[in-house]
Amino acid sequence: MIYQDLLAYKKGFEVAMEIFEVSKSFPKEETYSLTDQIRRSSRSVCANIAESYRKRVYPKHFHSKLTDSDAENSETQTWLEFAFACKYINENTFIELTEKNKEVGKLINYMLLNPAKFGVKTEY
Repeated sequence: MIYQDLLAYKKGFEVAMEIFEVSKSFPKEETYSLTDQIRRSSRSVCANIAESYRKRVYPKHFHSKLTDSDAENSETQTWLEFAFACKYINENTFIELTEKNKEVGKLINYMLLNPAKFGVKTEY
């Protein structure tokens, strides 16, 4: 298995790409603030999942990178809330992306709670 096969990675990548597409319509004045931030945090979810999986031989690093991924996922949700409050996305898009974001969070949490299922040796 490779990290791209992980369901959390696949779902996170899907959300990041949807956010990229929807953020293309954000106002120009948001380019270096909201647009950049939401794209960066949503992409970082996947980057940290990839790093955690590659570091799974080191249990503490695996855990650390996954908690970073979870934090980036929460940050992404915060930016979605701002985008909705500023009326840059409609309610349906907000709800859909929020639900997908929650699913990614649950998948990351599953990895954190079940490290052995992902090749992490918890005892030496």
